[in-house]
Amino acid sequence: MTSISRLAALALLALITFATLSPIELRPHLCDPNIERALAYVLLGVALALGFPSRVTQTVLFICAVAGALEFLQLFDPGRHARVLDALLKAATGVVGIVLGRFVITWVSRAAERH
Repeated sequence: MTSISRLAALALLALITFATLSPIELRPHLCDPNIERALAYVLLGVALALGFPSRVTQTVLFICAVAGALEFLQLFDPGRHARVLDALLKAATGVVGIVLGRFVITWVSRAAERH
């Protein structure tokens, strides 16, 4: 499970990087951009939490750094815009994903203890 989660986190990170830094016309559009951002970072947070269960602090710092760095890199693309609010939304939803992943870990371990 840990290896699959790490692979999923890597794939999500690649997808998020592409969507964030590619020309706007190449970016996949599924729904409202804020919902897309939030969902992508929640999924990344869950994958990181499941892939690195004993490294909660590091995963929180990593997801915040990724959100900030990718938003900062948008400054260098004239077709994109970097906003602090977007970076904060991405970081916050990533942390929400990590919290959800921790709940899953706790729930699975408690269920395993009962059986």
